[in-house]
Amino acid sequence: METVQKAGHPKAFNMIFFLEFWERFGYYGLQAVLASFFVKSLGMDDAESFVVFGAFSAMVYGYVSIGGYIGDKVLGTQRTILLGAVTLMLGYTLMAIAGSDKSMVFLALGFVACGNGIFKANPSSLLSKVYQNNEAQLDSAFTMYYMAVNVGSFFSMILVPIVGGSYGLDLGFGICAAGLVIAILNFIFFRRLVKGLDSPVGKEPLSMRKFAVVVLGLLLAIFVSAWMLTNLTVAHWFLAIVGTGVFLVFFKMIFEAKGAERSKLIAAFVLIIEAIVFFTLYQQMPTSLNFFAIKNVEHSLLGMTINDPEVFQTLNPFWIMLASPILAWLYTHFGKKDQDMSMPGKFAFGMCLCAISFLILGFSAKFANAQGIVSVWWLVASYFFQSMGELLISGLGLSMISKLVPQRMIGFLMGAWFLTTAIAAVIGGWVATLTTVPKSVVDPLVTLPIYANVFNEIGIVTVVIAILMIATVPTLNRLINKKDRVEN
Repeated sequence: METVQKAGHPKAFNMIFFLEFWERFGYYGLQAVLASFFVKSLGMDDAESFVVFGAFSAMVYGYVSIGGYIGDKVLGTQRTILLGAVTLMLGYTLMAIAGSDKSMVFLALGFVACGNGIFKANPSSLLSKVYQNNEAQLDSAFTMYYMAVNVGSFFSMILVPIVGGSYGLDLGFGICAAGLVIAILNFIFFRRLVKGLDSPVGKEPLSMRKFAVVVLGLLLAIFVSAWMLTNLTVAHWFLAIVGTGVFLVFFKMIFEAKGAERSKLIAAFVLIIEAIVFFTLYQQMPTSLNFFAIKNVEHSLLGMTINDPEVFQTLNPFWIMLASPILAWLYTHFGKKDQDMSMPGKFAFGMCLCAISFLILGFSAKFANAQGIVSVWWLVASYFFQSMGELLISGLGLSMISKLVPQRMIGFLMGAWFLTTAIAAVIGGWVATLTTVPKSVVDPLVTLPIYANVFNEIGIVTVVIAILMIATVPTLNRLINKKDRVEN
Protein backbone atom coordinates (compact mmCIF):
# COMPACT_ATOMS: atom_id res chain seq x y z
CA MET A 1 0.00 0.00 0.00
CA GLU A 2 1.07 3.59 -0.62
CA THR A 3 2.31 5.72 2.25
CA VAL A 4 -0.57 7.79 3.61
CA GLN A 5 -0.05 11.51 3.97
CA LYS A 6 -1.33 13.75 6.76
CA ALA A 7 -4.49 14.57 4.81
CA GLY A 8 -5.29 10.85 4.77
CA HIS A 9 -4.91 10.31 1.00
CA PRO A 10 -2.23 8.09 -0.60
CA LYS A 11 0.56 9.74 -2.57
CA ALA A 12 -0.89 8.16 -5.72
CA PHE A 13 -3.88 10.48 -5.27
CA ASN A 14 -1.68 13.54 -5.87
CA MET A 15 -0.28 12.10 -9.07
CA ILE A 16 -3.76 11.36 -10.46
CA PHE A 17 -5.04 14.74 -9.20
CA PHE A 18 -2.43 16.68 -11.23
CA LEU A 19 -2.83 14.43 -14.25
CA GLU A 20 -6.51 15.33 -14.32
CA PHE A 21 -5.73 18.99 -13.54
CA TRP A 22 -3.59 19.47 -16.66
CA GLU A 23 -5.78 17.40 -18.96
CA ARG A 24 -8.85 19.41 -17.94
CA PHE A 25 -6.83 22.63 -18.21
CA GLY A 26 -6.46 21.87 -21.91
CA TYR A 27 -10.04 20.77 -22.53
CA TYR A 28 -11.86 23.57 -20.70
CA GLY A 29 -9.66 26.21 -22.27
CA LEU A 30 -10.98 25.00 -25.62
CA GLN A 31 -14.57 24.65 -24.40
CA ALA A 32 -14.66 28.19 -22.99
CA VAL A 33 -14.22 29.82 -26.39
CA LEU A 34 -15.37 27.17 -28.87
CA ALA A 35 -18.99 28.23 -29.41
CA SER A 36 -18.04 31.90 -29.84
CA PHE A 37 -15.07 30.81 -32.04
CA PHE A 38 -17.57 29.09 -34.36
CA VAL A 39 -19.47 32.37 -34.67
CA LYS A 40 -16.53 34.77 -34.93
CA SER A 41 -14.06 32.72 -37.00
CA LEU A 42 -16.18 30.21 -38.95
CA GLY A 43 -19.16 32.48 -39.64
CA MET A 44 -21.84 30.33 -37.97
CA ASP A 45 -24.98 31.85 -36.44
CA ASP A 46 -25.81 31.20 -32.78
CA ALA A 47 -28.12 28.24 -33.43
CA GLU A 48 -25.65 26.44 -35.70
CA SER A 49 -22.80 27.02 -33.26
CA PHE A 50 -24.86 25.50 -30.42
CA VAL A 51 -25.79 22.43 -32.46
CA VAL A 52 -22.23 21.82 -33.70
CA PHE A 53 -20.89 22.40 -30.19
CA GLY A 54 -23.44 19.90 -28.87
CA ALA A 55 -22.42 17.31 -31.46
CA PHE A 56 -18.73 17.78 -30.64
CA SER A 57 -19.43 17.48 -26.90
CA ALA A 58 -21.48 14.36 -27.56
CA MET A 59 -18.51 12.78 -29.33
CA VAL A 60 -16.15 13.88 -26.54
CA TYR A 61 -18.15 11.96 -23.96
CA GLY A 62 -19.83 9.38 -26.17
CA TYR A 63 -16.52 7.68 -26.90
CA VAL A 64 -15.57 7.33 -23.23
CA SER A 65 -17.10 3.87 -22.87
CA ILE A 66 -14.83 2.69 -25.67
CA GLY A 67 -11.80 4.15 -23.88
CA GLY A 68 -12.92 2.47 -20.68
CA TYR A 69 -13.19 -0.87 -22.47
CA ILE A 70 -9.73 -0.45 -24.02
CA GLY A 71 -8.32 0.34 -20.59
CA ASP A 72 -10.08 -2.65 -18.99
CA LYS A 73 -9.63 -5.32 -21.65
CA VAL A 74 -7.14 -4.37 -24.39
CA LEU A 75 -4.17 -2.16 -23.40
CA GLY A 76 -4.54 -1.57 -19.69
CA THR A 77 -5.54 1.52 -17.74
CA GLN A 78 -2.15 3.27 -17.62
CA ARG A 79 -1.17 2.72 -21.27
CA THR A 80 -4.59 3.95 -22.39
CA ILE A 81 -4.18 7.13 -20.34
CA LEU A 82 -0.90 7.91 -22.10
CA LEU A 83 -2.31 7.22 -25.59
CA GLY A 84 -5.30 9.47 -24.92
CA ALA A 85 -3.15 12.31 -23.61
CA VAL A 86 -0.87 12.25 -26.68
CA THR A 87 -3.91 12.28 -28.99
CA LEU A 88 -5.37 15.27 -27.15
CA MET A 89 -2.08 17.17 -27.39
CA LEU A 90 -2.07 16.66 -31.17
CA GLY A 91 -5.66 17.90 -31.38
CA TYR A 92 -4.98 21.17 -29.54
CA THR A 93 -1.85 21.71 -31.62
CA LEU A 94 -3.90 21.36 -34.80
CA MET A 95 -6.46 23.85 -33.42
CA ALA A 96 -3.60 26.31 -32.85
CA ILE A 97 -2.59 26.20 -36.53
CA ALA A 98 -6.03 25.74 -38.14
CA GLY A 99 -7.09 29.39 -38.18
CA SER A 100 -10.44 29.74 -39.98
CA ASP A 101 -9.92 26.61 -42.11
CA LYS A 102 -13.13 24.74 -41.30
CA SER A 103 -11.86 21.35 -42.45
CA MET A 104 -8.71 21.66 -40.34
CA VAL A 105 -10.75 22.82 -37.32
CA PHE A 106 -13.06 19.81 -37.58
CA LEU A 107 -10.07 17.46 -37.97
CA ALA A 108 -8.55 18.97 -34.83
CA LEU A 109 -11.84 18.52 -32.99
CA GLY A 110 -11.87 14.89 -34.16
CA PHE A 111 -8.50 14.41 -32.46
CA VAL A 112 -9.79 16.07 -29.28
CA ALA A 113 -13.04 14.07 -29.21
CA CYS A 114 -11.29 10.72 -29.75
CA GLY A 115 -8.39 11.58 -27.44
CA ASN A 116 -10.82 12.48 -24.68
CA GLY A 117 -12.76 9.28 -25.33
CA ILE A 118 -9.61 7.20 -24.95
CA PHE A 119 -8.42 9.11 -21.87
CA LYS A 120 -11.39 10.15 -19.77
CA ALA A 121 -12.62 7.02 -17.98
CA ASN A 122 -9.20 5.70 -17.11
CA PRO A 123 -7.86 8.15 -14.47
CA SER A 124 -11.17 7.67 -12.61
CA SER A 125 -10.77 3.91 -12.91
CA LEU A 126 -7.18 4.19 -11.65
CA LEU A 127 -8.30 6.30 -8.69
CA SER A 128 -10.96 3.75 -7.76
CA LYS A 129 -8.21 1.10 -7.60
CA VAL A 130 -6.25 3.28 -5.16
CA TYR A 131 -9.26 3.29 -2.80
CA GLN A 132 -10.70 -0.15 -3.48
CA ASN A 133 -10.09 -1.19 0.15
CA ASN A 134 -11.19 2.13 1.67
CA GLU A 135 -14.79 2.84 0.68
CA ALA A 136 -15.29 5.30 3.55
CA GLN A 137 -12.95 7.77 1.81
CA LEU A 138 -14.39 7.39 -1.69
CA ASP A 139 -16.78 10.37 -1.61
CA SER A 140 -14.03 12.54 -0.12
CA ALA A 141 -11.44 11.34 -2.64
CA PHE A 142 -13.66 11.81 -5.67
CA THR A 143 -14.85 15.22 -4.46
CA MET A 144 -11.22 16.37 -4.16
CA TYR A 145 -10.45 14.72 -7.50
CA TYR A 146 -13.37 16.63 -8.98
CA MET A 147 -11.78 19.79 -7.64
CA ALA A 148 -8.75 19.02 -9.85
CA VAL A 149 -11.08 19.27 -12.83
CA ASN A 150 -12.28 22.66 -11.68
CA VAL A 151 -8.93 24.11 -10.63
CA GLY A 152 -7.60 23.23 -14.08
CA SER A 153 -10.64 24.62 -15.82
CA PHE A 154 -10.62 27.81 -13.71
CA PHE A 155 -7.15 28.86 -14.81
CA SER A 156 -7.58 27.88 -18.46
CA MET A 157 -11.03 29.51 -18.74
CA ILE A 158 -9.45 32.77 -17.58
CA LEU A 159 -6.21 32.48 -19.53
CA VAL A 160 -7.41 31.23 -22.92
CA PRO A 161 -10.19 33.83 -23.50
CA ILE A 162 -7.98 36.71 -22.34
CA VAL A 163 -4.94 35.60 -24.37
CA GLY A 164 -7.19 34.78 -27.31
CA GLY A 165 -8.88 38.18 -27.15
CA SER A 166 -5.56 40.04 -27.00
CA TYR A 167 -3.24 37.96 -29.18
CA GLY A 168 -5.46 35.58 -31.16
CA LEU A 169 -6.99 32.22 -30.39
CA ASP A 170 -4.16 30.37 -32.16
CA LEU A 171 -2.02 31.22 -29.11
CA GLY A 172 -4.94 30.41 -26.81
CA PHE A 173 -5.25 26.92 -28.30
CA GLY A 174 -1.46 26.58 -28.05
CA ILE A 175 -1.83 27.06 -24.30
CA CYS A 176 -4.30 24.13 -24.28
CA ALA A 177 -1.68 21.98 -26.04
CA ALA A 178 0.92 23.02 -23.45
CA GLY A 179 -1.39 21.79 -20.69
CA LEU A 180 -1.37 18.31 -22.24
CA VAL A 181 2.42 18.33 -22.56
CA ILE A 182 2.62 18.93 -18.80
CA ALA A 183 0.00 16.21 -18.16
CA ILE A 184 2.06 13.70 -20.14
CA LEU A 185 5.28 14.63 -18.32
CA ASN A 186 3.51 14.41 -14.96
CA PHE A 187 2.30 10.92 -15.78
CA ILE A 188 5.70 9.70 -17.03
CA PHE A 189 7.77 11.07 -14.13
CA PHE A 190 5.42 10.01 -11.31
CA ARG A 191 4.07 6.77 -12.75
CA ARG A 192 5.99 4.83 -10.08
CA LEU A 193 3.36 5.99 -7.54
CA VAL A 194 0.72 3.84 -9.23
CA LYS A 195 2.97 0.86 -9.88
CA GLY A 196 0.92 -2.33 -9.69
CA LEU A 197 -2.41 -0.45 -9.91
CA ASP A 198 -3.90 -1.39 -13.27
CA SER A 199 -6.47 -3.56 -14.96
CA PRO A 200 -5.41 -7.22 -15.31
CA VAL A 201 -4.38 -6.77 -18.96
CA GLY A 202 -2.28 -3.74 -18.00
CA LYS A 203 -0.15 -5.94 -15.76
CA GLU A 204 0.74 -8.16 -18.72
CA PRO A 205 3.41 -7.35 -21.37
CA LEU A 206 2.16 -5.02 -24.10
CA SER A 207 0.81 -6.81 -27.17
CA MET A 208 2.09 -4.84 -30.18
CA ARG A 209 -0.63 -6.39 -32.34
CA LYS A 210 -3.36 -5.08 -30.03
CA PHE A 211 -1.63 -1.71 -29.81
CA ALA A 212 -1.45 -1.42 -33.62
CA VAL A 213 -5.15 -2.30 -33.95
CA VAL A 214 -6.10 0.34 -31.36
CA VAL A 215 -3.99 3.04 -33.06
CA LEU A 216 -5.41 2.25 -36.51
CA GLY A 217 -8.93 2.26 -35.10
CA LEU A 218 -8.22 5.57 -33.36
CA LEU A 219 -7.02 7.21 -36.60
CA LEU A 220 -10.11 5.96 -38.43
CA ALA A 221 -12.35 7.27 -35.66
CA ILE A 222 -10.67 10.70 -35.82
CA PHE A 223 -11.34 11.15 -39.54
CA VAL A 224 -14.88 9.79 -39.23
CA SER A 225 -15.55 12.19 -36.34
CA ALA A 226 -14.28 15.16 -38.36
CA TRP A 227 -16.59 14.14 -41.21
CA MET A 228 -19.57 13.74 -38.87
CA LEU A 229 -19.21 17.34 -37.66
CA THR A 230 -20.20 18.38 -41.18
CA ASN A 231 -22.96 15.74 -41.25
CA LEU A 232 -24.72 16.20 -37.92
CA THR A 233 -27.63 13.87 -38.69
CA VAL A 234 -25.14 11.03 -39.07
CA ALA A 235 -23.44 12.11 -35.83
CA HIS A 236 -26.72 12.00 -33.93
CA TRP A 237 -27.60 8.58 -35.34
CA PHE A 238 -24.13 7.31 -34.45
CA LEU A 239 -24.52 8.55 -30.88
CA ALA A 240 -27.93 6.87 -30.69
CA ILE A 241 -26.42 3.57 -31.87
CA VAL A 242 -23.47 3.81 -29.45
CA GLY A 243 -25.75 4.80 -26.59
CA THR A 244 -28.18 1.99 -27.33
CA GLY A 245 -25.31 -0.49 -27.50
CA VAL A 246 -23.82 0.65 -24.19
CA PHE A 247 -27.14 0.52 -22.38
CA LEU A 248 -27.97 -2.90 -23.85
CA VAL A 249 -24.67 -4.15 -22.44
CA PHE A 250 -25.62 -2.50 -19.13
CA PHE A 251 -28.98 -4.32 -19.17
CA LYS A 252 -27.15 -7.58 -19.92
CA MET A 253 -24.90 -7.00 -16.89
CA ILE A 254 -27.97 -6.36 -14.71
CA PHE A 255 -29.72 -9.49 -16.05
CA GLU A 256 -26.66 -11.68 -15.44
CA ALA A 257 -26.04 -10.30 -11.94
CA LYS A 258 -27.75 -11.75 -8.89
CA GLY A 259 -28.87 -10.61 -5.46
CA ALA A 260 -27.34 -7.48 -4.00
CA GLU A 261 -25.09 -6.96 -7.04
CA ARG A 262 -28.15 -6.75 -9.31
CA SER A 263 -29.90 -4.33 -6.94
CA LYS A 264 -26.87 -2.02 -6.88
CA LEU A 265 -26.60 -2.09 -10.68
CA ILE A 266 -30.30 -1.17 -11.00
CA ALA A 267 -29.77 1.76 -8.62
CA ALA A 268 -26.69 2.85 -10.59
CA PHE A 269 -28.71 2.76 -13.81
CA VAL A 270 -31.45 5.00 -12.34
CA LEU A 271 -28.89 7.50 -11.03
CA ILE A 272 -27.18 7.57 -14.42
CA ILE A 273 -30.51 8.40 -16.08
CA GLU A 274 -31.07 11.19 -13.53
CA ALA A 275 -27.63 12.57 -14.38
CA ILE A 276 -28.68 13.11 -18.00
CA VAL A 277 -30.98 15.89 -16.77
CA PHE A 278 -28.15 17.57 -14.88
CA PHE A 279 -25.74 17.43 -17.82
CA THR A 280 -28.40 18.95 -20.08
CA LEU A 281 -28.44 21.90 -17.67
CA TYR A 282 -24.65 21.94 -17.46
CA GLN A 283 -24.45 22.15 -21.25
CA GLN A 284 -26.03 25.61 -21.03
CA MET A 285 -22.87 27.09 -19.44
CA PRO A 286 -20.73 27.22 -22.60
CA THR A 287 -23.77 27.90 -24.82
CA SER A 288 -26.89 29.83 -23.75
CA LEU A 289 -25.50 31.05 -20.40
CA ASN A 290 -22.29 32.16 -22.09
CA PHE A 291 -24.16 34.09 -24.79
CA PHE A 292 -26.54 35.55 -22.17
CA ALA A 293 -23.48 36.85 -20.31
CA ILE A 294 -22.14 38.36 -23.53
CA LYS A 295 -25.41 40.05 -24.55
CA ASN A 296 -27.37 40.85 -21.39
CA VAL A 297 -25.05 40.98 -18.35
CA GLU A 298 -22.95 43.95 -17.29
CA HIS A 299 -19.30 43.36 -18.17
CA SER A 300 -17.76 44.23 -14.84
CA LEU A 301 -17.17 42.51 -11.52
CA LEU A 302 -15.87 44.00 -8.26
CA GLY A 303 -15.02 47.21 -10.08
CA MET A 304 -13.05 45.40 -12.81
CA THR A 305 -14.06 45.73 -16.46
CA ILE A 306 -14.41 42.35 -18.18
CA ASN A 307 -13.43 42.71 -21.84
CA ASP A 308 -13.82 38.99 -22.59
CA PRO A 309 -17.20 37.92 -21.08
CA GLU A 310 -16.47 34.24 -21.79
CA VAL A 311 -14.41 34.56 -18.61
CA PHE A 312 -17.66 34.58 -16.59
CA GLN A 313 -17.73 30.80 -17.08
CA THR A 314 -14.96 30.62 -14.49
CA LEU A 315 -17.60 31.34 -11.85
CA ASN A 316 -18.43 27.63 -12.07
CA PRO A 317 -14.99 26.26 -11.16
CA PHE A 318 -14.49 29.16 -8.72
CA TRP A 319 -17.44 28.09 -6.59
CA ILE A 320 -16.48 24.43 -6.88
CA MET A 321 -12.92 25.11 -5.71
CA LEU A 322 -14.30 26.90 -2.66
CA ALA A 323 -16.88 24.26 -1.77
CA SER A 324 -15.07 21.00 -2.66
CA PRO A 325 -12.77 20.84 0.41
CA ILE A 326 -15.69 21.70 2.70
CA LEU A 327 -17.94 19.02 1.23
CA ALA A 328 -15.09 16.48 1.19
CA TRP A 329 -14.56 17.10 4.91
CA LEU A 330 -18.29 16.84 5.62
CA TYR A 331 -18.57 13.55 3.71
CA THR A 332 -15.66 12.05 5.66
CA HIS A 333 -16.85 13.48 9.00
CA PHE A 334 -20.44 12.25 8.74
CA GLY A 335 -19.44 9.09 6.85
CA LYS A 336 -17.39 7.91 9.83
CA LYS A 337 -20.50 8.33 11.98
CA ASP A 338 -22.79 6.66 9.40
CA GLN A 339 -24.75 9.94 9.22
CA ASP A 340 -23.89 11.00 5.67
CA MET A 341 -26.74 11.73 3.26
CA SER A 342 -27.34 8.84 0.86
CA MET A 343 -26.20 9.06 -2.75
CA PRO A 344 -29.79 9.27 -4.13
CA GLY A 345 -30.51 12.00 -1.55
CA LYS A 346 -27.48 13.99 -2.70
CA PHE A 347 -28.54 13.67 -6.34
CA ALA A 348 -32.07 14.89 -5.56
CA PHE A 349 -30.85 17.83 -3.46
CA GLY A 350 -28.39 18.76 -6.21
CA MET A 351 -31.20 18.86 -8.76
CA CYS A 352 -33.18 21.23 -6.51
CA LEU A 353 -30.21 23.61 -6.46
CA CYS A 354 -29.92 23.45 -10.25
CA ALA A 355 -33.58 24.42 -10.59
CA ILE A 356 -32.98 27.47 -8.39
CA SER A 357 -30.01 28.51 -10.54
CA PHE A 358 -32.15 28.90 -13.65
CA LEU A 359 -35.15 30.44 -11.90
CA ILE A 360 -32.80 33.13 -10.55
CA LEU A 361 -31.77 34.10 -14.09
CA GLY A 362 -35.37 34.21 -15.28
CA PHE A 363 -36.24 36.42 -12.29
CA SER A 364 -33.27 38.72 -12.96
CA ALA A 365 -34.98 40.16 -16.05
CA LYS A 366 -37.40 42.04 -13.77
CA PHE A 367 -34.44 44.04 -12.45
CA ALA A 368 -32.72 44.86 -15.75
CA ASN A 369 -31.79 48.46 -16.45
CA ALA A 370 -33.33 50.57 -19.22
CA GLN A 371 -30.88 49.09 -21.76
CA GLY A 372 -31.86 45.49 -20.98
CA ILE A 373 -28.69 44.71 -19.00
CA VAL A 374 -28.82 42.84 -15.67
CA SER A 375 -26.39 43.03 -12.78
CA VAL A 376 -23.53 40.53 -12.89
CA TRP A 377 -24.46 39.43 -9.36
CA TRP A 378 -27.48 37.54 -10.69
CA LEU A 379 -25.06 35.50 -12.79
CA VAL A 380 -22.76 35.00 -9.79
CA ALA A 381 -25.69 33.67 -7.72
CA SER A 382 -26.91 31.41 -10.53
CA TYR A 383 -23.48 29.86 -10.98
CA PHE A 384 -23.25 29.32 -7.21
CA PHE A 385 -26.41 27.22 -7.06
CA GLN A 386 -25.62 25.29 -10.21
CA SER A 387 -22.07 24.60 -9.02
CA MET A 388 -23.34 23.27 -5.68
CA GLY A 389 -25.77 21.06 -7.56
CA GLU A 390 -22.93 19.91 -9.79
CA LEU A 391 -20.83 18.82 -6.82
CA LEU A 392 -23.72 16.73 -5.50
CA ILE A 393 -24.41 15.03 -8.86
CA SER A 394 -21.53 15.15 -11.31
CA GLY A 395 -18.92 15.43 -8.58
CA LEU A 396 -20.14 12.22 -6.92
CA GLY A 397 -21.08 10.27 -10.04
CA LEU A 398 -17.70 8.56 -10.27
CA SER A 399 -17.81 7.71 -6.57
CA MET A 400 -21.28 6.26 -7.09
CA ILE A 401 -19.99 3.98 -9.87
CA SER A 402 -17.04 2.92 -7.71
CA LYS A 403 -19.35 2.02 -4.79
CA LEU A 404 -22.08 0.22 -6.71
CA VAL A 405 -20.22 -1.49 -9.56
CA PRO A 406 -17.93 -4.54 -9.26
CA GLN A 407 -14.28 -3.87 -10.20
CA ARG A 408 -14.50 -6.15 -13.26
CA MET A 409 -17.09 -3.77 -14.81
CA ILE A 410 -15.78 -0.46 -13.56
CA GLY A 411 -13.95 0.88 -16.63
CA PHE A 412 -16.88 0.18 -18.93
CA LEU A 413 -19.46 1.66 -16.56
CA MET A 414 -17.29 4.72 -15.89
CA GLY A 415 -17.66 5.16 -19.64
CA ALA A 416 -21.42 4.66 -19.38
CA TRP A 417 -21.48 7.47 -16.80
CA PHE A 418 -19.72 9.81 -19.22
CA LEU A 419 -22.10 8.71 -21.99
CA THR A 420 -24.82 10.55 -20.06
CA THR A 421 -22.91 13.74 -20.86
CA ALA A 422 -22.87 12.81 -24.54
CA ILE A 423 -26.62 12.26 -24.66
CA ALA A 424 -27.19 15.45 -22.69
CA ALA A 425 -24.86 17.40 -25.01
CA VAL A 426 -27.20 16.84 -27.95
CA ILE A 427 -30.29 17.64 -25.85
CA GLY A 428 -28.54 20.63 -24.29
CA GLY A 429 -27.51 21.96 -27.69
CA TRP A 430 -31.13 21.81 -28.81
CA VAL A 431 -32.33 23.51 -25.60
CA ALA A 432 -29.77 26.29 -26.14
CA THR A 433 -31.14 26.97 -29.63
CA LEU A 434 -34.40 28.08 -27.99
CA THR A 435 -32.54 31.24 -26.91
CA THR A 436 -31.20 32.16 -30.34
CA VAL A 437 -32.12 35.25 -32.35
CA PRO A 438 -31.09 36.29 -35.88
CA LYS A 439 -27.52 37.56 -36.28
CA SER A 440 -28.82 41.03 -37.08
CA VAL A 441 -30.53 41.36 -33.68
CA VAL A 442 -28.11 42.85 -31.15
CA ASP A 443 -30.50 44.91 -28.99
CA PRO A 444 -30.38 43.62 -25.37
CA LEU A 445 -34.01 44.69 -24.92
CA VAL A 446 -34.97 42.13 -27.57
CA THR A 447 -32.75 39.28 -26.38
CA LEU A 448 -33.49 39.65 -22.63
CA PRO A 449 -37.12 38.39 -22.65
CA ILE A 450 -36.10 35.44 -24.85
CA TYR A 451 -33.41 34.34 -22.39
CA ALA A 452 -35.65 35.00 -19.36
CA ASN A 453 -38.54 32.93 -20.73
CA VAL A 454 -36.35 29.96 -21.62
CA PHE A 455 -34.50 30.03 -18.29
CA ASN A 456 -37.83 30.14 -16.41
CA GLU A 457 -39.13 27.17 -18.40
CA ILE A 458 -35.92 25.21 -17.73
CA GLY A 459 -36.22 26.01 -14.02
CA ILE A 460 -39.86 24.88 -13.77
CA VAL A 461 -39.20 21.60 -15.60
CA THR A 462 -36.21 20.95 -13.34
CA VAL A 463 -38.34 21.54 -10.22
CA VAL A 464 -40.77 18.84 -11.40
CA ILE A 465 -37.89 16.41 -12.06
CA ALA A 466 -36.36 17.18 -8.65
CA ILE A 467 -39.66 16.34 -6.92
CA LEU A 468 -39.78 12.99 -8.75
CA MET A 469 -36.18 12.28 -7.72
CA ILE A 470 -36.99 13.02 -4.08
CA ALA A 471 -39.87 10.54 -4.27
CA THR A 472 -37.56 7.76 -5.51
CA VAL A 473 -34.92 8.21 -2.79
CA PRO A 474 -36.31 5.57 -0.35
CA THR A 475 -36.58 2.92 -3.07
CA LEU A 476 -33.07 3.58 -4.36
CA ASN A 477 -31.69 3.47 -0.81
CA ARG A 478 -33.24 0.04 -0.31
CA LEU A 479 -31.65 -1.22 -3.53
CA ILE A 480 -28.23 0.16 -2.61
CA ASN A 481 -28.31 -1.23 0.94
CA LYS A 482 -29.57 -4.69 0.02
CA LYS A 483 -27.39 -7.50 1.39
CA ASP A 484 -27.13 -11.07 0.18
CA ARG A 485 -28.34 -13.70 2.60
CA VAL A 486 -25.59 -15.70 4.24
CA GLU A 487 -26.34 -19.43 4.26
CA ASN A 488 -25.77 -21.18 7.61
